[in-house]
Amino acid sequence: MATERISAGAQQSLAQAARRLAPAAGALSEEIERDRALPAPLLADLVGAGLMRMCLPASLGGEEAEPAEFLQAIQELARADAATAWCAMIASTTSLLGAYLPAEQAAEIFDGGRNISAGVFAPRGRAERRGAGFLVSGRWSFVSGVQHSSWVMAGCVVYDGESPELLPNGSPDVRLMAMPAESLQVIDTWSVAGLRGTGSHDVKADEEPVGAERSVSLFTDTPREGGALYSFPLFGLLAMGVAAVALGIARGAIDDLVALAGGKTPTGSLKPLAQRTSVQADVSRAEARVRAAQGLLLGEARRSWAAATSGEQVTSEHRMSLRLAATHAIGEAADAVNLMYNAGGGTSIYDSSPLQRRFRDVHVATQHMMVGPATLELTGRILLGLPTDTTQL
Repeated sequence: MATERISAGAQQSLAQAARRLAPAAGALSEEIERDRALPAPLLADLVGAGLMRMCLPASLGGEEAEPAEFLQAIQELARADAATAWCAMIASTTSLLGAYLPAEQAAEIFDGGRNISAGVFAPRGRAERRGAGFLVSGRWSFVSGVQHSSWVMAGCVVYDGESPELLPNGSPDVRLMAMPAESLQVIDTWSVAGLRGTGSHDVKADEEPVGAERSVSLFTDTPREGGALYSFPLFGLLAMGVAAVALGIARGAIDDLVALAGGKTPTGSLKPLAQRTSVQADVSRAEARVRAAQGLLLGEARRSWAAATSGEQVTSEHRMSLRLAATHAIGEAADAVNLMYNAGGGTSIYDSSPLQRRFRDVHVATQHMMVGPATLELTGRILLGLPTDTTQL
């Protein structure tokens, strides 16, 4: 399996690499959905192209990519197959934790960029202090890509005895625990409407020992790596990654409708679908939604990146703007897909139509907690100047 980096200074950007692999992912989309997993050859190509380690520090064999390039690569993959893009997004954002872990532990976990990690921040686990480490028990849902991952980073509330440890703001201390995937029980739960190929099953741990050096707090720990990517808001990057998948799905849906409209003549009509004024207007509306949302998303990513690279403080306003852009983008993407699905008429409902899969996939992506409706309440409080806990912004 080739793992040469192809980022800065190499022949291809990550977006170009994603564009090169996208046709293969698209051709395998039915197999990916049926098997609820990425095929091994495609997975090897994604690893070899650096698309599963886009946020991993360069010192560990990663791409350490600029956020805008990361987002563009994810969109290119999602335009072809949403599950492939989602797996690349999750693996890459989880790899960012390599910047927090001690160098020796990070090198073991990521193995020069060859290992893939899965992650779930939700603190569904309990980590009881034992000597210099923890005993971890819990069950976590939505562990995307766990079937092809070597390690799982799972959120836990830290306990000392029977009481949870509290942070200065009074909230429980939550740490991500790095555990070998082979030590966890994978529970087959991923029978869902869309994004089936992500294999986002549950995992369970039962008193798994984890050394303190394999745990990370995103609230109290600071990155060991000094690159600008590790000054960029982590939650903002994750939310934008989810939005990038949705925008890629929407772009693919527009492609599908355009291909369909040129050859389909609706029942009872003498004109091809493309000649219907309502379809023409809907394509324009969808195109405008995707372009505008993408422009805002990339614009805010670049604005915060400029602050991170110049040494300026990445402020709460930057973080708010990132989350607002991501939440707006996923809503616009879903609306664009809805327009294309409806414009496709009866054709859209068949398994043979990619539009039905786009519809299902995008409406699973909209349910991610990082881009849910509650985010708009949070950003709205900041815009209104109200006191707001921005810990998880």
